[in-house]
Amino acid sequence: MAVRLKEMYKAEVVPALQKKFNYKSVMQIPKIDKVIINVGCGEAKDNSKVVDAIINDLAQITGQKPVKCAAKKSVANFKLREGMTIGVKVTLRGDKMYEFIDRFFNLALPRVRDFRGINPNSFDGRGNYSMGVKEQLIFPEIDYDKIDKVRGMDICFVTTANTDEEARELLTLMGAPFAK
Repeated sequence: MAVRLKEMYKAEVVPALQKKFNYKSVMQIPKIDKVIINVGCGEAKDNSKVVDAIINDLAQITGQKPVKCAAKKSVANFKLREGMTIGVKVTLRGDKMYEFIDRFFNLALPRVRDFRGINPNSFDGRGNYSMGVKEQLIFPEIDYDKIDKVRGMDICFVTTANTDEEARELLTLMGAPFAK
């Protein structure tokens, strides 16, 4: 699957972007650099088994071992101490990234209830796109009977594009179902 998306990028996306934006060099053409999937879990400070469940879910979804994220500062109001695990993240690059993008756009997003497309305005001004998913059940790898709680995640697509317009066109050509 990943090979198909990578070949499509070289065969279709690169010429289309070069034609639309009139790039002088092939190196100017934007590409997706990495995909970061982050799950924040505040309840992990009370129960350490929550982190293990999230790590298992993310490992099934991405095919890569997640990294625990620790709190940088102590916050008394949240009963949080510096160094406590409060999140889990995965950074995907290369073939695993292309495979995840293909599965996410073509399998997972259509399974979202009342799905009409992803928000086309969630770009950061420098060509990166971020979005949130409310539940991990949209991924076919997750078994409904084995989850303990429905959790959301943040997904960030980091591109080499300089502007939001270039990044939007890149993601559209890669198969992102933006809302009209």
